[in-house]
Amino acid sequence: MAARERYVLLGLARARAEWFRRVGQWSTSAALPAEFVKCVSAEELRVRLRSGRPFSAAILDAALTRVDRDLLAELREAGVVPLVVDDGRAARDWVELGAVAVLPPTLTREVLLDALATHATMVGIESDRAADGEASLVLPGELGRLVAVLGPGGTGTSTAAIALAQGLAAGPHAPDVVLVDGCLHAEQAMLHDSREVVPGLQELVDAHRGTTPDLGTVRAQTFDIERRGYHLLLGLRRARFWTSVRRRAFEASLRSLRSGFDMVVADVDANLEGESEGGSIDVEERHVVARTAVGTADVVFVVGRPGLKGVYSLVRVLDEVLAFGVPASRVVPVISHAPRSPKQRAELARAVADLVAGGGASALPSPVFLPRRKVDEALRDGTRLPEPLPTVLAGACAAALGRSGSGRTILDPEPAYERVAPGSLGTWTAHDPHDPPPPPPGDTSAPGDAT
Repeated sequence: MAARERYVLLGLARARAEWFRRVGQWSTSAALPAEFVKCVSAEELRVRLRSGRPFSAAILDAALTRVDRDLLAELREAGVVPLVVDDGRAARDWVELGAVAVLPPTLTREVLLDALATHATMVGIESDRAADGEASLVLPGELGRLVAVLGPGGTGTSTAAIALAQGLAAGPHAPDVVLVDGCLHAEQAMLHDSREVVPGLQELVDAHRGTTPDLGTVRAQTFDIERRGYHLLLGLRRARFWTSVRRRAFEASLRSLRSGFDMVVADVDANLEGESEGGSIDVEERHVVARTAVGTADVVFVVGRPGLKGVYSLVRVLDEVLAFGVPASRVVPVISHAPRSPKQRAELARAVADLVAGGGASALPSPVFLPRRKVDEALRDGTRLPEPLPTVLAGACAAALGRSGSGRTILDPEPAYERVAPGSLGTWTAHDPHDPPPPPPGDTSAPGDAT
């Protein structure tokens, strides 16, 4: 068999794992038509994935804590088949987490060959594998609505998120609402005078790394804010703990919240920078909560303040949200501490419409104006926020949901490639159309020679 017709396997396991040693021996002795690349850590495995070299499959030890939903998703996104060796003690549904197959620790050569022949492809050989085994990021239609609230610092974004959650949860037939603190510098615990800091976002995401907890467990991670009618999921205890929130695990956590609640209000940062903008994967992972929430939200509220600086900052965030790919019909500008004068409000609305770039202002709704109210006193006393703030925001949310409908767009899609027709790209240098055509391939005679 030619060298190009072999499996190229990645391996990650505990030290002195017996099956790991056997696979290496089979590869070295040519008993297995495969090249076995051993990795000492999940970080090394990720580096090899990004090297550009093609791999057929990865064989992973279920006992390692680094083997989780995110690692399995990264393998599948790279076109590598994830195979998990599990003795049953982990008590996880690895197929549900993203593994293609689960192998026993008493791994034999025949069992491994059968799994590779069924799921993997030899490097260099085209595969006709169906794409229905790939993980899907499309959110099911029965999930609850997601509303993201963001804005420049100091504009009252977190307060607006509280008012929105309270307004949505009002009434005898109101939806079941949860307020999620997704900011790096989480402040909802302080604003709600929470005496406890756990459980919160970190615990919920960690619970989704290796399994999918039931809805009762998910709801148990939240606190019931009885006076205002909604539940609260606390945020990060320190900003530096963003490293514990991995993308796939957070996406699974968000799906669980949307399955367990009718409405999810996410208070997130106004920073959507990713690898494509700044060239750093670390920056994208730091902003994974905001990017995921805004990218999949049914409605996005962008909160600002009046005044020269306030309008400038509001327009900047609106431009970034629209550039991120959110349809303008789903974006709702909000101006807190708004003046009472109708003339001044009209001037603010016109300024926002004139300054929003890219033509997105034509589809943006008019800003929602929130009057000055004694919000600090209500937060200090733990009482309901004063009207009309909750009612105005809930009404604006209902109107935005009506405009956007039930369809969703998936942001950051895979680039679409088009076939280039031969000759459609023109030539490198300009030439006179009256010049004689070039000779056919193989003809060495000069143009214009007699035949």
